[in-house]
Amino acid sequence: MLRVSDIDSKRMPIRVEQGKGSKDRHAMLSPQLLEVLRAWWCQCRSKGWLFPGRDPILPVTTRQLNRACHMAADAAGLGTWISPHTLRHSFATHLLESHTDVRVIQVLLGHAKLDTTARYAQVATNTLHTVTSPLDRLTLPKPDTPGKKAA
Repeated sequence: MLRVSDIDSKRMPIRVEQGKGSKDRHAMLSPQLLEVLRAWWCQCRSKGWLFPGRDPILPVTTRQLNRACHMAADAAGLGTWISPHTLRHSFATHLLESHTDVRVIQVLLGHAKLDTTARYAQVATNTLHTVTSPLDRLTLPKPDTPGKKAA
């Protein structure tokens, strides 16, 4: 869970402690997300956790986070099958579909092995349809037209 101090608005990363796989990492912080988080912080004024739980000394629980995610998905008409992990998966898939290098995505997701990140490529079928074969870039000589003699 995020502490207010995990947001670095100068350099623009978010420090994630003990994220997926119990790994520490830095996630990217977009300027738009920073503005949303600032507005939220101005409303909640939490001193410690950015998303405090029912007891403000403790962070929101995983169960509360899942419940909030399900409620937001339902309100958006997406159904309750959406989870925080679905958002992570969608983030990676959208990056792939916008032609972000798979090694950059690997670092952003904190995957030790490229094979783990490559699984997202199986989902990004839109990207596969837009790939141009290197053979299509070759310029081949035009065949002679039948009946014409070469000069």
